[in-house]
Amino acid sequence: MSRIEALIQMVKSLEDELVTCMRCGMCQSVCPLYAQTGRETDVARGKLALLDGLMKRIVEDPQGVKERLDKCLLCGSCAAACPSGVHVLDIFFKARAILSGYVGLKPVERLILRGMLAQPALFDRLMEWGARLQPLFSRNENAVVGTSCARVLSPFIGNRHFVPLAEQPFHRIVPRLSTPAGSSGIRVALFTGCLIDKFFPNIASATLRSLDHHGVGVFLPEDQGCCGIPSLSSGDTEAFRKLVAHNVERFLEEPFDVLVTACATCTSTIRKLWPLMAETCPASVREPMRQLADKTMDISAFLVSRFPEAFAEKAPSTDVPKEAPIVTYHDPCHLKKSLGVFREPRTLLRAGPRRFKEMPDADACCGMGGSFNLKHYGISSTIGDGKVASIRESGASVLTTGCPACMMQISDALSRSNAAVAVKHVIELYAETLKSP
Repeated sequence: MSRIEALIQMVKSLEDELVTCMRCGMCQSVCPLYAQTGRETDVARGKLALLDGLMKRIVEDPQGVKERLDKCLLCGSCAAACPSGVHVLDIFFKARAILSGYVGLKPVERLILRGMLAQPALFDRLMEWGARLQPLFSRNENAVVGTSCARVLSPFIGNRHFVPLAEQPFHRIVPRLSTPAGSSGIRVALFTGCLIDKFFPNIASATLRSLDHHGVGVFLPEDQGCCGIPSLSSGDTEAFRKLVAHNVERFLEEPFDVLVTACATCTSTIRKLWPLMAETCPASVREPMRQLADKTMDISAFLVSRFPEAFAEKAPSTDVPKEAPIVTYHDPCHLKKSLGVFREPRTLLRAGPRRFKEMPDADACCGMGGSFNLKHYGISSTIGDGKVASIRESGASVLTTGCPACMMQISDALSRSNAAVAVKHVIELYAETLKSP
């Protein structure tokens, strides 16, 4: 089959999904990007209209179509609010793959996605060297938030306040783990994720401590790779296939009951996007992909669903001092809107003696959007500033969430506003309440 024939088949596969859109505009009312730009082409309805008749447009202006389609946070707000049940994100991911296959990747994208990210061992080494060298190029900025700034203005970093690489990645702290099921009779596999491994190893450590507390055995395979979401977001199915095959091979080494992650984006990618894109992968990994997807759970959802007796609803503790810090929670789009997980993290937070207060619009997108933050930082940071306003209104001195990418985005926004608000993963706070062995 020629490249053009394959392209035509892929475009036709979108037609049935595109016709279900009624152009009602409900997506317009919830789109965080449209709220900033007011442009119809930035909202899902406009993008779907753009894709209708894609074969003609892809010949006339393929790069223009790609640029407009890429300008999206992929937050899923449109899909969650759609009365027709249009699988908007599924359409966008497939369309991006079509367009990238036709237009090709930019040299920088090819270098990062295929030359680095799709080669986990090399990527690990490069990031470890980055951690050693970063003191030369960055300085501490906000001690409470835990951010740094570039010493000299960088074309990539600009004036961002960023979370620095950890001195030691988690895969160096715990290279591999294989423990039998304990008192729970359950054994899980732990998918670490790139951001947790390289920026937030404390999240992985807190996850292991929480699992051990509940008598859960853990299989942690070594040499894990990225879940593949950066590749999919760029339409690079080749790099995605390599990463999926790499991870499938490692997680098939030992039996387990559930695949657990503490990264909302990894959870959503493995659970929903792996099956969606399975047909683009070799036949040998399609069924294992689907099996792993069916087993995948967010850490908070896993703990609350499997150990309900440990999280029985209780009235707010009267033992909490009034001067105790207030904690608030941000709903990651990939957890609440994609997977419907929002009660469970709050249940973990209420399991300990702390003052928890909801912020306004807790499920509003923080503006990260992966590569969107790199390509459209101005819009991304403005959306992040809105999240800071909600955090301030709650009066919280600790912001917690279930997504390391959201942690990075909100840390930047808080630090730029000189806020003294600590940013933590919900599993870190839960692990702090557990008694030491």
